[in-house]
Order: sequence, then C-alpha cells, then structure tokens
Amino acid sequence: MPRVSQAHLDARRQQIVDAARARFASHGFARTSMADIVTESGLSNGAIYRYFASKDEIVVAVCEQGTEALPKALTAEAVEGFLEHVRALARDTDHARLVAQIYAEAAVSPPLAAVVQQQLAAMRAAVAELVPDRRRQQAGQIAEGFVALCISYNQQLAIRGDLDPTPFTAALMSIIHG
Repeated sequence: MPRVSQAHLDARRQQIVDAARARFASHGFARTSMADIVTESGLSNGAIYRYFASKDEIVVAVCEQGTEALPKALTAEAVEGFLEHVRALARDTDHARLVAQIYAEAAVSPPLAAVVQQQLAAMRAAVAELVPDRRRQQAGQIAEGFVALCISYNQQLAIRGDLDPTPFTAALMSIIHG
C-alpha cells in the first residue's frame, strides 16, 4: 500500500480544522457535533477520528491556530489598522463570534484555557515590546490594558455586529500615552 505523504496528512488535518472553525463560528461549540464537522469537512468519520479523538481536541486545534496580527507599532495609524483588520475578520469570517466561543469554552476547559492563557501572554509580551521608551516602566500595565481593550472590542463585534473602531483607537492611544 502506498504511503501517504506528510503534506497530505497536514492538508487533511487542516481541512478538518477549517471545517470545524466555520461550523463553530456559525453554530457555537455546544451546537456542533462531530457529525456536523464530518459533514462540513466532506470527510468520513474514520478520517476525522484519525486526526482527532474528540471534539475537544478539535476545539484546541482551532484555538492554537488563532493568532492575531498585532500592530507593528503603537501609533494611531497602526492601531486603527489593526482594529480594522479585527473588524474585517469579524465581518468576513465570523472570527469575533469564534473568539467569543473560545473564551467561553476556555472558562470550563483547562486544556483550552492553557492555550488561551499562552496566547494572551504572547500578545501582552509583543505589545510590551512596542511601548515607547518614555513609558518603558509601565510597559506591562500598558500591554495588559491594550490587550484587554482589544478583547473587549472583539467581544463587542461578536455581539453588536459591525462597530466603528475609532473610539477604541482613541482609548488605546490614551492607554499608550498615559
């Protein structure tokens, strides 16, 4: 029997994660079954279970791939561009709804909470690195506030729909500048 390449295995696993991401965003974790993921992916039950033993493992895999493209600088233009990117993801792929689902599930799932905590720590560290020199002593606090407000913006997008980032940009710049 011919051996399946690693690229093929990786593509199949990604196909499952993509299908689950779409289903979770539109229906939530609780209203998505393994059968729904099978249908959405177009693969067989056996194919799904070859890669994931449970829906919980798929949830963690979806979360592990969810990284935010943080701004490259803490300028008003870069921050607004970042928030516009978050807004576009919410509008185009239901990303805000997916993130809201992930946070809710992380509250009751220790393995998922560990992934989320790691991602949040990485975000705070990345933002802290961008803090201007004159505010370096407050970098940790600034990063904490920055990430918290960005998460709030994302959560509000999930609930309220399309939302102008301008007031959030102004609030973030106030945090950055003190």
